[in-house]
Amino acid sequence: MSTDPYPSSEADPELKSAKKSATRSLLQRFKTLIGQSEPEDREDIQEILCAAHDKEILDDDSYTMILGSISVTEKNVSDIMVSRSRMDILDASQSLQELLPTIIETAHSRFPVYENERDNIIGILLAKDLLRFFNEPNLKIRNLIRPAYFVPETKKLNQLLRDFKENRNHLAIAIDEYGSITGLITMEDILEQIVGDIEDEYDEEAEQTIFPESENAWRVMAITEISDFNETINSNIPEDEYDTIGGWLAAELDHIPQRGDTHDYENLRFRVLRADARRALWLHVKRSTPSTVPNKDN
Repeated sequence: MSTDPYPSSEADPELKSAKKSATRSLLQRFKTLIGQSEPEDREDIQEILCAAHDKEILDDDSYTMILGSISVTEKNVSDIMVSRSRMDILDASQSLQELLPTIIETAHSRFPVYENERDNIIGILLAKDLLRFFNEPNLKIRNLIRPAYFVPETKKLNQLLRDFKENRNHLAIAIDEYGSITGLITMEDILEQIVGDIEDEYDEEAEQTIFPESENAWRVMAITEISDFNETINSNIPEDEYDTIGGWLAAELDHIPQRGDTHDYENLRFRVLRADARRALWLHVKRSTPSTVPNKDN
C-alpha cells in the first residue's frame, strides 16, 4: 500500500479520470459557444473568450491573462520598451563609489554600462554583484560587467520571452536597423503585458506608501493620498482637485507620467521610477533644501 498522501493522477485512476472529465467538460462548453463554425481570426477568438468570460466559464484572472498572452504575440519590442532617452545607464569611466548614489536612487537590479558615449554599451552590471565591492573597495566596474544582449526593436515579444527563458537573460538592449541603441526591455516588462502589474517587495507593506531613504529623500507609491504625502513630507501640494500624488503629478506634467519624467515643485523634485501605459506607479521625491514649511501641528 502506498504511503504517499498525495498520489499523482498516474497513480490514482479515479483522479486521472476526473481530470479528463473536467477537461472534456470545459472543451464541450467552448464548443457550445462557437457552435459548428471554427474561429477564423483573432477577433473571433476574442469574441469566444469574451462570451466564455460573460458565462463565467473563465474567471477574471484567466480571461485577462489569455488576452494578455494573445497581445504579446502581436506586439514588438518597440511597443513597450523603455526609450533610449529614459534609460538609466552607468559610465564605465566612473568608480563604483561615484556610481553608488545613482544605483541606490534608481534601485534597478540591472544597469547597462557604456564607454565614451551612451550608444556604446559594453555590458550589463547586476546590482547583486556589487556585494563584492564591500570586500574589495578598489574593484573596477569592468571586473563586474556581463555581456549585453542585443535584440532588434522589431522582434515579437513572445519570441523574446522564449529567448529570455532559453538564454537566462532578464534584460535586452533594443537596436534599430542601423545598429543604433533605441531602448531596453526586461522580462518583467513582457510578463506584465500578460499578468498585469507585478508589484515589488515594497508592496508587501500594504498600508505604507511612503518609504524614507534619508532625511530629505523618499520613495513614494503614486497612489499615496496627497493629504498623507503633505503630512509625512511636510509639503504643500494642493488637495482640492486631486486625491493622489500620482493624479496631481499627471496634471502638472500635462501627460501620462512616464518612467524618467521629472517635475520640480517648490523645493521638491519628483522623478517617476515606474509607470505603465495608464499611470505612474512609483516616484522618487527629493527635497533640495531643508523644509521651510511650518509644521501643521505647531
